[in-house]
Amino acid sequence: MPTAPLPQAPKRVGWLAGLRERLLLQEDLNFLLTNRVPRIALTRFMGWFSQIRHPWVCRASIAVWRLFTDLDLSDAKHAEFASLHDCFTRELKPGARRIDPDPQVFCSPSDGIVGAFGTVQAGSVLQAKGMPYRVADLFGSAERAQRFEGGSYLTLRLTSSMYHRFHAPCAGRVRHVSYISGDTWNVNPIALKRVRELFCRNERACIDFDGPQGQRFALVPVAAILVASIRLHFLNVRLHLRWPGPNEMPCDHAVAKGEELGWFEHGSTIIVFAPPGATLAPGVQHGQTVRMGQALMRLPESRP
Repeated sequence: MPTAPLPQAPKRVGWLAGLRERLLLQEDLNFLLTNRVPRIALTRFMGWFSQIRHPWVCRASIAVWRLFTDLDLSDAKHAEFASLHDCFTRELKPGARRIDPDPQVFCSPSDGIVGAFGTVQAGSVLQAKGMPYRVADLFGSAERAQRFEGGSYLTLRLTSSMYHRFHAPCAGRVRHVSYISGDTWNVNPIALKRVRELFCRNERACIDFDGPQGQRFALVPVAAILVASIRLHFLNVRLHLRWPGPNEMPCDHAVAKGEELGWFEHGSTIIVFAPPGATLAPGVQHGQTVRMGQALMRLPESRP
């Protein structure tokens, strides 16, 4: 009687193991090149370089940028830029983004890729699977963090080629801004899986505001390597690593839904916090690319 052929599983396992090793090697190389470098020094250099106003420098820089990203300037308000900084912080053509008009919809404050999201539980949220951090550490205030216990959060990652300005996700009033200086770790998925409490280590601004029915919301723009500069129009200052303070800035500024709040100097992350009862808008899921003005969450109905 013929002998049954040996199973081929070991070859399959070996192939998968080799693929896994190659992927890990690529992750190690990515993490090394974007984190095991003088991050703050490189970030300050990029801040200086991007401000050089020379047509040849600008065009060459954008050409190199296109080699590594899917940079699309077709919806930009201007076709020519005086500096790399002007391209990073470009405005959009009128009508390039649609703002969801439903007053119960909390729209996306920026273009971005949906990352971790869920419910604030015991004062903690996730930056990636198995990587929690405390909201109080992110805000720099246990009192302000407590307001979002049981509420919803969602992380938006902006890549370098995306539109970098961010807007009011609903009508309301900005009440307070906390600026927290820090490091400039990369915020890509590889770093989020390896650096614990990364968002709590990086430079960031915590923006508290009231919604149209008095609900409390927060946006936390987090800087990263080559970024580390946040502009908020209603403060008329540029927050950066050399900002001397003040770090706690009370505000009382009315904003309309979709109104521009400020910009990043490059790509980074915005973490959105909404009150208890807010739910994800239909179709929003991990890894999805959303655009500014698109429905992100649905707010709880107002009570009489």
